[in-house]
Amino acid sequence: MLSFLKPKSSGDLARLGVLLALAALILFGALRYDNFLSPFNILSFMRYNSMFTLIALGMAFVIITGGIDLSVGGVAACSSVVAAMFSTHSWWAGLSAGMATGLVAGLINGLIITKMRIQPFIATLAMMLAAYGTGLLLANNQSVSVSYDTGFTMIGQDDFLGFPIPAWIAIACYILGWIFLERRPSGRHVLAIGDGEVTAKLMGLKVESTLLGVYAISGLLAGLAGVILASQFGAGQPTEGVGWELFAIASVVVGGTLLSGGAGSVGATLAGALLLGMVFNVLNFENGLGWISLSAYWQSVIRGLFLLVVIVLQAKLASRTKRTDSIC
Repeated sequence: MLSFLKPKSSGDLARLGVLLALAALILFGALRYDNFLSPFNILSFMRYNSMFTLIALGMAFVIITGGIDLSVGGVAACSSVVAAMFSTHSWWAGLSAGMATGLVAGLINGLIITKMRIQPFIATLAMMLAAYGTGLLLANNQSVSVSYDTGFTMIGQDDFLGFPIPAWIAIACYILGWIFLERRPSGRHVLAIGDGEVTAKLMGLKVESTLLGVYAISGLLAGLAGVILASQFGAGQPTEGVGWELFAIASVVVGGTLLSGGAGSVGATLAGALLLGMVFNVLNFENGLGWISLSAYWQSVIRGLFLLVVIVLQAKLASRTKRTDSIC
């Protein structure tokens, strides 16, 4: 009677697991901390974590193809500097310049990978270093203040219908991402390339153009995250973004997407990003109680251990599901 609740694959089981973990963490926070579910904490959480959910979405598409993008943090930092510099003209100029910076970086990644046959790890690592260096050169090794007269800061700081604008942007991107992956033929092509690039070519799929588009999307979303970063904090941050690529990869993996490619979910990626962000939020509240005092370094250690536990549990659940399927 409840057979519809049974996961059909190890991927479905992993996605169910991340949703249950997120729900359990929210319940824990609600029961333990007085203001955990206050409007201020909820809106602040969604405003800040919108940047990470955006880069996680782009990373999900890349990983589904069997690739990796290590440049998203550097591209976001460089884009924040460019957006801040162009924000003096208008809010639209700052937004467009930041997104264009990310798009160009993504296209360069895609061209290097598809045309020069360089491994994604190496190509995007080089782009990460280049992006950080470019950002520091443009900013003269310091933060670049945005213009407060053109309305640029509304992108990261204002609300619409009582909801943070960055969160609206992230929601719109995830809806478009879901439509792309689940309802468009191009999304099927992305999954097919992850299953096997050679097989995809034999099927007549345009592998190179699809990969180019995937890395362009990842760069574009990293650029958009950089725009939100500059707008939200009032300055372009050339040294920000360190470790963002690891957060994005972790979000995708926790969401049940295979690093080998060929399978993945936009919704589960969002849940994974929110879960990792919620861990930090809970630790901040725990510090506020005064029982413990964890620095940012210890919080990173705990989040890393939490990620390891989740991945180990998912691996065990996946192997158990495979054994069950083989028996059946």
